[in-house]
Amino acid sequence: MGLERLEPHITRAIAELEAAGRRKGREPVIAGVKPAQDGAGPRYFLAGYGERAFLRMNANSYLGLAHHPKLIEAEARAAERFGAGPGAVRFISGTFAPHVELERALAAFHGRESAMLMSAAYAAVMGVLPQLISDATAVISDELNHNSIINAVRLARPAAKAIYPHLDVTGLERALAAYAGKARRAVVVTDGVFSMRGDHAPLEKIAAICQKHEPAYPEGVITIVDDSHGVGAFGRTGRGTEEITGARADLLIGTLGKALGVNGGYVAASRTMIDYLRETAPFYIYSNPITPAEAAAALAALDILSSSEGAARLERLRRLAARLRAGLGALGLETIAAEHPIVPLIIRDTQKTAALVRHCFERNILVTGLTYPVVPKGEEEIRLQLSADQTERDVDELLDVLKKFRR
Repeated sequence: MGLERLEPHITRAIAELEAAGRRKGREPVIAGVKPAQDGAGPRYFLAGYGERAFLRMNANSYLGLAHHPKLIEAEARAAERFGAGPGAVRFISGTFAPHVELERALAAFHGRESAMLMSAAYAAVMGVLPQLISDATAVISDELNHNSIINAVRLARPAAKAIYPHLDVTGLERALAAYAGKARRAVVVTDGVFSMRGDHAPLEKIAAICQKHEPAYPEGVITIVDDSHGVGAFGRTGRGTEEITGARADLLIGTLGKALGVNGGYVAASRTMIDYLRETAPFYIYSNPITPAEAAAALAALDILSSSEGAARLERLRRLAARLRAGLGALGLETIAAEHPIVPLIIRDTQKTAALVRHCFERNILVTGLTYPVVPKGEEEIRLQLSADQTERDVDELLDVLKKFRR
């Protein structure tokens, strides 16, 4: 009874993924870390692979802060003071002093009146968008937006939905013009930095177009940006796509789990908007927050980012990204011109992508292949991701391995 009739169908589905080269398979388990030494960045040990030490080129830890002693110390002190977990959702008894302090710091960092923590950036997107989308709302979205945005819009069930071609602001403008007089409110939502490509939304153009068409919507045009890959990794001071473009979103969603090296997500906006979301967003109301210790560590990460050390890490990250892109170009390999530490290696073939992932693994480099449906067919790639705790030697080691694969 139970799963007996279903499992044969599931087994066939897994086999089909395997045959198509789309199965993610068993997850590698990190069993230890070798600190940076001798001109090389950290190396990672995997369970089942003995003393082989791997260069990790597939992590979102852009500033390399996860092992920073200040974060570890802040988290340990807070855990001793407040315990290992919050013990409740926030409106019952799960709000601790570090949560409130971190929200104030995030609001100040982004120049907003208020901010609200969530358990993850995915939860933030899923929790925020449906609360701003009604049955009289038109949603307009970039075609390469993150899976969390796609699912949040599906959950919200708007009156109308338009998908404009990637970064095509003329497509955005056509959609806003088409729904004028038909929808009371428009919500324009985009990634800041696009997670598969490392390019970014032209927020200054998006903001100008939204302002132009706002009079046609009785409840306005709202811009929402998920800049999880931008904050802490992009811009002179790490304030992400808003800093690069000089424009602001009405609601900014970010993460603590990438450049800031901890865990959790957040949204920053006006005080009225955050007050509303605290009362209505189910992913906030009914889910435990990040731990007080994680909040304390994130506060330490923000302090570092805002210091001279943070500026130095951002500059090193830019140099490494430029070195890797130049090296790929010299090898005749396809990538996307940008400044972000996401450096996609475009393969455009599922089987070749899988072969290159294996080639790198055999030579102690961890990379991840992205194939359909994570990326569109014909856009298969390996997403290379740099970290400020890596070195020029690490980049050159990777380029040498890619050169051997070409041969």
